[in-house]
Amino acid sequence: MSTIQEAIKKNILVLDGAMGTMLQRYNFSEEDFRGKRFKDFPYSLKGNNDLLSLTQPQAIRAVHAAYFEAGADIVETNTFSGTTIGMADYHLEDLVYELNYESAKIAREIADEFTAKNPDKPRFVAGSIGPTNRTASMSPDVNDPGYRAVTFDDLRIAYKQQVEALIDGGSDLLLVETIFDTLNAKAALFAIEEVKDERNIDIPIMVSGTITDASGRTLSGQTVEAFLVSVSHIPLLSVGFNCALGADLLKPYLQTLSQNTSFNVSAHPNAGLPNAFGEYDETPEQMQAFIKEYLDDNLVNIIGGCCGTTPEHIKLIADIAKEYKPRVSTATM
Repeated sequence: MSTIQEAIKKNILVLDGAMGTMLQRYNFSEEDFRGKRFKDFPYSLKGNNDLLSLTQPQAIRAVHAAYFEAGADIVETNTFSGTTIGMADYHLEDLVYELNYESAKIAREIADEFTAKNPDKPRFVAGSIGPTNRTASMSPDVNDPGYRAVTFDDLRIAYKQQVEALIDGGSDLLLVETIFDTLNAKAALFAIEEVKDERNIDIPIMVSGTITDASGRTLSGQTVEAFLVSVSHIPLLSVGFNCALGADLLKPYLQTLSQNTSFNVSAHPNAGLPNAFGEYDETPEQMQAFIKEYLDDNLVNIIGGCCGTTPEHIKLIADIAKEYKPRVSTATM
């Protein structure tokens, strides 16, 4: 079985696009989210996309297959909110292991099917680890700046459970993504290292932050360089950015990152900025043109899409990425 470390040396790898965007097309009702198993659950479950891995697994399979069909090398598990902290909103903390395990298993099965069809293009599963809806660096209470809604240990324990299940379900690598608070990410990385030590295994790690606005900083205030320094103590498969911005606005921050790291660089931007209705209007052709600039400037080793992107976006990104060699770093860090 080819490893992702071998594959990334040969080609620019293509990550999948948005899971949420694709699931919205199904227009699932409260009853669909519940399925038979949660028919009498006392709380609303609509909007809990991670739960669909249990109640509508055929939809998750179809999304993964559509992205692989479009040319993706890596798909992310349907586990963006799959921690006890994220699931507390739905009173489903007890399901966290099962949710992550089953999500990874679904992605693994589809990846193996596509690899079997074309062994020259191995497909990989990235265990998606989102940022949670809490921040360890900032207070949610404007009147009490010292207050924290979550501790480092809370996050570490929650992430550890998620990581164990993602690995058990068959993930090839782990993706700590959409990082708006690097302290949260450091808790995730600490948890991953704990699991690696306890199991005496190694698993590749992707880290992807999010630049939230034109200030060029994460939500917790770090510049690109500060973010990079904060996560570079761990040997990473890649470091990069996703979400918040479209490919055009993200480019200068990717340039800074690429110039300063010897790690592989990843990017999965949104399909532009959301319109007044929260929808994304950037066409696959427009996004492909912006991504071509990344490739012309030797900025990335892994490229994909975030909010608003579809298999049509990923197909055009994969088509153009084939024509380029992977980024070679000149940085010393």
